[in-house]
Formats: sequence, C-alpha cells, structure tokens
Amino acid sequence: MYFYYQNSRIHSFGPVNTTMSSSFQASILVAAPSYPNSVAWSEENLVAVASGHIVAILNPAKPFGSRGLITIPHSKPFPIGLIDRKDLLSGCMLHIALSRDSSPQEKQYRENRPCVRSISWSPIGFAPNSGCLLAVCTTEGHVRLYRMPFREFSAEWVEVMDISKELYSYLTTTNFQAASFRASEASDVMEVKACSQKGKNTFNAPRSKAKSSKIVVEDGSQSLITAEEYASRSAMMSSLIVAWSPCLPQTFGCGISTTTGLTSDCSVLAVGGKSGILSLWRIHKPDEYSIMNSPDSNEPLLVGLLNAHDTWITTISWGLFISDASDPLLLLATGCSDGSVKIWQACCRRLVESSELSDSPFSLLKEVKAADFAMASVVSFNVSAQSPNKMLLAIGNGSGSIEVWSCDILVHRFEKAGSCDAHNHVVTGLAWAFGGRCLYSCSQDNLTRCWILHENSLYEVPIPSNTPGVKGSGDVPDAFSSCFGLAVSPGNLVMAVVRAFATEQLNQMYEARALKAAVEFLWIGGQQLDISSTVYPDFDVKVFPDFPEKELISWENNILWSLNQHESLDKPLVVWDVVAALLAFKQSISIFVKHIIIKWLKSSVGSQFGVSANLSDAIKCLSEFSSRKLQLLNIISKLVVLKKVETDKVEEQSQFLEGFNDAEDERLDWTQLHSNSEMELRDRLVGYSFTVFLDDASGSDGKGTKSSYWVPVGTAQMEQWVAIRGEDVKDQLKLLGEEVRTVDKSQIPSIYEYVEEEECSFCSASVPFDSPDFAVCKGVKCDTGNGPSHNLFRCSVSMHICPIVPVWHCMCCQRWASTLAPASFFKMPGYPSDFKSFSKSTTDDEHPKPWCPFCGIPLKRLLPDFLLSPSFV
Repeated sequence: MYFYYQNSRIHSFGPVNTTMSSSFQASILVAAPSYPNSVAWSEENLVAVASGHIVAILNPAKPFGSRGLITIPHSKPFPIGLIDRKDLLSGCMLHIALSRDSSPQEKQYRENRPCVRSISWSPIGFAPNSGCLLAVCTTEGHVRLYRMPFREFSAEWVEVMDISKELYSYLTTTNFQAASFRASEASDVMEVKACSQKGKNTFNAPRSKAKSSKIVVEDGSQSLITAEEYASRSAMMSSLIVAWSPCLPQTFGCGISTTTGLTSDCSVLAVGGKSGILSLWRIHKPDEYSIMNSPDSNEPLLVGLLNAHDTWITTISWGLFISDASDPLLLLATGCSDGSVKIWQACCRRLVESSELSDSPFSLLKEVKAADFAMASVVSFNVSAQSPNKMLLAIGNGSGSIEVWSCDILVHRFEKAGSCDAHNHVVTGLAWAFGGRCLYSCSQDNLTRCWILHENSLYEVPIPSNTPGVKGSGDVPDAFSSCFGLAVSPGNLVMAVVRAFATEQLNQMYEARALKAAVEFLWIGGQQLDISSTVYPDFDVKVFPDFPEKELISWENNILWSLNQHESLDKPLVVWDVVAALLAFKQSISIFVKHIIIKWLKSSVGSQFGVSANLSDAIKCLSEFSSRKLQLLNIISKLVVLKKVETDKVEEQSQFLEGFNDAEDERLDWTQLHSNSEMELRDRLVGYSFTVFLDDASGSDGKGTKSSYWVPVGTAQMEQWVAIRGEDVKDQLKLLGEEVRTVDKSQIPSIYEYVEEEECSFCSASVPFDSPDFAVCKGVKCDTGNGPSHNLFRCSVSMHICPIVPVWHCMCCQRWASTLAPASFFKMPGYPSDFKSFSKSTTDDEHPKPWCPFCGIPLKRLLPDFLLSPSFV
C-alpha cells in the first residue's frame, strides 16, 4: 500500500493509488493562480487564495457563501533615481526595460494588471478586532497588509499597512546604502559573516566600484545614478515572498511594553526580494481590541536586513523552538533561485528588544544545496511537539524532488532524513500535519501526495478517499491540469488544494469561459500515520460497514489528537473541522461519534468514569477540569451531541436513535452535563471577579485599581445572581459575596460601574435582575399604565445590560459581551480551592482575551449574511 524512498530509489511495498482523492466540497475561483503556495489557511479559519489579480477569501464552512476580496491595484514605481538613456541597453537594465516597455498596441490586446505572487496570514490577534492580518506581495514587488472590513460592511478588505513604502522610506534615508545587490561583477556585495554558529551577522557597507553620479536634476526630486546602482536599488524594492513568524508571546519574556503599560505579543514579517536581502518587520498586537472605531494597527518596525542569498529569495518558512522558556529560538529557512536553502536562528529576546539596525540577531546554522541546482520552490518547517529538540525541514524543488532534513537544535546536528523524485514538475506546496507525523506535497503535475518519515526514510502512503457524511452539492467538473498549493486546517482534519482547470477538457462554449480554477476541500482525518500499525480497534467494526477498519482507527486517533492539541492555551480554540467531522459521522454512524467523545472524556477523569448510559461520574468531576477543557466540552455537547440531525429517511432516523438518542435519559444527562459545565465556568468567573474587586477596593482609596489591568465590572449584578441561586452556591463563592456586600460602596471607583438598579437602553425604565443572560424592562409608566417592555441582552462576562452599540458576539452559544474576560480566567487548571491565593499567584498584565467565557472561541462582531465572517465551530 505504499512506496519506500531512500537516496532517490523507489522500493515498492504494494500499489499506491496515485489518482486524486475525492473532495467533499469545492469552490470556483474567478482567475487561475500563477505561483506556488497560492493558498493559505488562517488560525481564525479563513482560506485565502491568490488567483491572478485578486485574492479570494473563503469561509470553508460556507464555501458557496459570501467571500472577501482583495483587488490588487496598480502601484507607481518608487523614484529610486535617474539614468542616462544610453544606459537603458546595459545588461543589468535589460529585464527592467523589458518589464516596463509596453506599447499602446500591446496594452490593447493584453491585460496588464499586476498579479498576486505570495500571501501569508499573521497569527490570530494582530487585527484590531483580534483577527488575522493578510500580507500580500504582488508581481510589481509591492507588499501590503490587509484586514477584514468588520466595520466598513463591504466585501473588499481594507489596507492597513504598506510595507514597501516603509522600506523605501528607510532606504532613502540611507541613500540605499543599507545593503547591496550583486548587480554585476564590478560591484561588491554585502556579506554575512557568521563567526560561529552562535555568532552575530555583521554587515559591510556596500562599495560600488562604478562611481555614483550625484547630479541633481532640475526638479530636485531625484539624482542621476549609474545603471548598476539603478539595478541594485530596483532589486532592493522588488519583493517576491512574504511569511509571518509564529507569535512570540509575552509569557516567554518576549513581549513589548505598550503605551498602556500592558505587555503585547509580537510577530515578525519576513519579506524576501530579488536582491537576496531579507527585510524583517516587527509588528505587535494592538493595545486593545475593538469592533468599533479604533486605530487599524500598530506601526511596523524594521528590525533587520539579512543578506541571505546572492540572488532571488523564492521561499520562506518559520519555526519556533522552545528549548528555554525564558528565551526561545526563532528558526528561519530561506530558499533561493540557485537551489540553495539556508537555515538561520535568532534569540527571540534580542529580536523583539532591538530598536535599530545595528546588527542582525540571526546567525547561520546550515546551508543545503540541491544536487541539480534546481530552484527551491517551497520550504516547510516543523518543530515536533513529541520531540521538542527535533526540527524537520521539507524542501521542494523546481525539478519536482523533495528533501527532508532532520536537525537536533541543541547540538546543531543535521542529517538528511529522506529524498525522492516526488513529482514530474515543480513542487508548488508542502504542509506538515499531525505534529510532523506526515507531509503533504503537490505539484504542477496535478498530483497531491502524502509522505511519512520512518527510520530516517521517506514513505508514500495514500491519502484517504472515503468521505464521512454527505458530499457537498457543488457542481465542479473533474478536469484539472495543475496544482498551485495546499494548506491544512487548524485542526489538521481538512486539507485545501488549489487546482487550475484544463480548459481543453471543458465545454468550450460554457465552461471554458468561466471556469479558471477551484479550491477543493479534502478530508484527511483518516490519514494513515504509521507504516506497520498493530493497533486494534476497541470498538466493533461490524457496526461500521461503510469504512475500512484502518481508516476508522485513524479517524479516532486523529480527532482525539486534535482535541488534545486545542486544550493548550497557545492554540486558539478554532475547532470547525473537528465539529464538522463529528457531525458528518453522526449522519451515518453516530455510535462511532459517541465512542470518540466518551473516550475523550475518560482521558480527562480517569478510570472512575465508566462507559455507562448516564454521565453522572463526569458531572461530579467538572471542578477538576481546566477552563479550556470545560469550554471544549460545551462546544461538543451543544453542537454535536445535543444537535438534532435533520433527515427524511426512516432508516437514517432509526440508526441515529441507536446512537446518542437511544434513550431520553441519556439526552437529559448530556443536557445536565452541559448546564453544569456552563455553571462551573460562571462560578469561576464570578469568584475571580469578587476576589479582584475586594483586592482593589482594599488598596485603591477610590482612585482606581491597585495592580490589575483588568477591572471587574458588574459586581452588583453578580451579587444579585449569587443571592438568587441561594443554597446552590458553593461555600467559597458565598463567603466572597458576603465580603463584597460589606464593602463601603462610596469608596468604589467609578470605573467599576457598580450600579445596583439598571435602566433600559431604549426607554430608561428600570430593569430587574432575573437572569444572567437576558432581561426585560418594566416599561415607562403612563396614564394608561406601563408602556411596552423591551427584551434586553446581558453581557456574558459582567452581567450588565448590553448597550445599543455593537458588542462582541459568540457564534456558538449566541451570547453577547460588552466587557472582555481576564486572561487568568482561561488559565485556571480547575476550580480554585482558594480564589485569593489564585489571584495573588497570577497577574493580569496582558490584554483581556476577546474569547467567549463559556465556549472559549474568539468573539466577533455579528455581520449580515451577505458579508464574509469566520466560522470557529
């Protein structure tokens, strides 16, 4: 069933199906892509596709729904200098003259619009609404950053930064002397001197042997320069590739102090160009998140210019190596058109603390050169979670070959783990999945393949072809000619592949004119990850006749792996693919879904939780669950277990009843589990709010908070909620509530918004407190009695009545929030035995998280259906 590759030799262990795996849904694109890595999947579950002169942004949960759009504008060339007309025929100027020479006749018969060359998503949290920024590099060499139009109500995404303009501003201040491009043999090249593997890179100022003419033209705007200098400057401004680094969180000591005193996470945007120079831009998260009017983003800061190669940089990939939690290493791989790939390392602390370009924080670890000198078309890093000292680097070349290198970071030992002639054409996409246990590749030969490393050898295994549930109804013909990239979903259960249509195979009258390319979505949750697996299923495979036994085992293991990965706070809780997979299986074999969820619960509470009809054991153990675990449980119970499957077939209904709803008692148990889980989270939030309130009130003297950057708003409503619950309140929470009632209310700072009697946002009538989620005003009194009452929403964090202005919304539990929950709440490993001790051991010196306190997913502004919005679940 797989091939074995070693030293480019193929050893067959059985047939591998090289035909394309069937997709469960696909979406048509208006233009065909032209460059590798034409698709990127963001941490907030949006898919961006570079197709010609536009970037199409899709929601994989609604592939036929609304889309975002980035239309690439024409960019005027930067004024880098003037040359004599006779120098236009110089060898170094030939490609520039040809690219800008366009006669009126040529413009009439061909479209002369810039295309998208490279795209890259930032980590989540860098947009003003806590979303992702998208970096776009065009064929004109221009790099811009865009965000979602969450307050403009349009399909066109909003430009927030122009990186090329910032680079031009810097280079003009240094008269383009920050770096030098090898324009010809007559000019010196800026060198990177790596004294040792831990040494610094030092930069020599460029020295051109051809004298530079400083003749200022009449308008005084530009100077007359030589052809070599013009080619050098043009190469510096011609960007080819962009890539965001992983987020460098402040828990590693890498945060940046902002004007508000908070510590902000940051990321580094790498931009590679034709000069071989890599510009590094540090960008940190906004001081505060907002869905209303707020600054678009913080200004980018140029923190490094790394002369990585002698010619075009064609691919970039990042990796984060956490050997020392106080000062992790940032790894960088750069590929070049001459076939060389270099691996660099930098200390995160130096990178984020640097404020000027004195020297680069990167040092060279290893240089790899392709044997056939083929262009490095794509590289992909992976730092294994199972082996934190081990790094895997996959390199795809223009010849179609793939190399995988393994490195022990601590001892700097590199060895080739495998190589093979994987494709017949240029490799256009590489993506690691499931923690580096498998590697996906695609090429212009229209093939998508999966590879597994085993004992320092490279194996090919088939991509699963069985599809759980029902396929999408998209009418997309299977007539593709080439593949231009692939990307893996946040949960690693779905893969997106961009393919261009073979127009000669389409209907020339109808299809060939409209169909250019499509993005396909494939299930990979059943991916085989072991060569010789001896694992036997712990369920009866006869109950699932539609799926092979090995694929069911893989689906179970991969879903559980994804759920366990999302329990870490370093990963945003975006589980659309997990929920979609469970719902797809629930339509056909719901008993399998129940088996997976019960197994996941057992791994949390241990052997004391038996697989019985009731869930009373799990309900008793909720206080031992972490906040993230409870939020995951709420998502699964609400969207999977308790969600009814709509079906018209009697056979499917009877099969469904054999699963979760085989007895009404079991459904009641799940409802009780979901209710108790939400109540457990609310108890923690109220208890922590009371504790911070008491701590600040004792030391504020009416002037404000004592030490915390998060303010517990709505304490009065929380007091009423505790009183309403009566005996159901936990003893510790009851004692904290009694202490809050004894506080002198006249000494409470106004920022706490301590209001015992609230007024309606519409009619100013009084609003009694009856529920932490909803409220109904009494209506204004008039001659005929009370006026009409209004139904109001309460904030899920503070229990205050939500204002009329737009507030945060959770797409899972449909709650609203006008106040954000503290970061410490999401870090609770269980119900604190003493809230005061827990509060002293944690500090809210970071931004409050725009996450739902009950579901844990990111909060967003609720947008109309005709606008693109991400689906987190």
